[in-house]
Amino acid sequence: MKKVRKAVIPVAGLGTRVLPASKVVPKELLNLVDRPILAYIIEEARAAGIEHFVFVTGRSKGAIEDYFDHQVELEAQLSAKNKSDVLNALLAELPREGEMSFVRQMQPKGLGHAVWCARDIIGDEAFAVILPDMVMDAEVAALKQAVEAYDKVGGNVIVVERVPHDQTHQYGVVALESQEGRLNKMTGMVEKPAKGTAPSNLIVSGRYILQPEIFGLLATQEKGAGGEIQLTDSMSRLMDSQSFHALEYEGVTYDCGDKIGLLRANVAMALKRDDLGEAARRALAPFFV
Repeated sequence: MKKVRKAVIPVAGLGTRVLPASKVVPKELLNLVDRPILAYIIEEARAAGIEHFVFVTGRSKGAIEDYFDHQVELEAQLSAKNKSDVLNALLAELPREGEMSFVRQMQPKGLGHAVWCARDIIGDEAFAVILPDMVMDAEVAALKQAVEAYDKVGGNVIVVERVPHDQTHQYGVVALESQEGRLNKMTGMVEKPAKGTAPSNLIVSGRYILQPEIFGLLATQEKGAGGEIQLTDSMSRLMDSQSFHALEYEGVTYDCGDKIGLLRANVAMALKRDDLGEAARRALAPFFV
């Protein structure tokens, strides 16, 4: 098995669930305490050993590429004013030369199409897909948990988490061969099953490790739910010839593409900070008297 070195991060979406904030600011750059959402995603991926990031962008997403570049005037001013702590924090977010690539999804044809747009950069090796809406707070980075599972079983690994049974109709749900521990072989997946018909209460959570054969299937994939090319449809086809395992990861997921999810993430991340936690508790206390 080849090491998982590359990750595809689809960032071309319009962010309609967090409008009007995302009208001029990409939703992936919305603030989570004092850093953009994407900074947490990159931090998680680096902890998992990812060496190269492929951003699939769209119109009005140039700010993402700018964020991961030097701001010469700003850095010079911070240096002149001896604000070394702030300057060092900015520099720490920058990529190494050649660590990031940006490709364009010219039309909003769905997640499957976005992943397919990265095919030439990924090449013939296993890769990760990270949905940047989903911030996963875990002692061991969620993607690292997935990579460690992949190192054990190979094939394809899908990160999942539990939801109440009465909510499964809102998500993609996996079917398992058996359920022993946190890593189990999959037999299928269902996108938004009708109430009472879900094969489990384990939903797909936005972290995948996939084999490169998925690209050939995506190239011929017909439109699915929402009139878009769905990644899950090609994954189901790939399951006919390759193994898929579901990993129930240990951690908490915050859907930052949702207004309340982003609010929850801001509160949770602020409270756990050593430098801000106590001040955050005092600031929030009046709302819970």
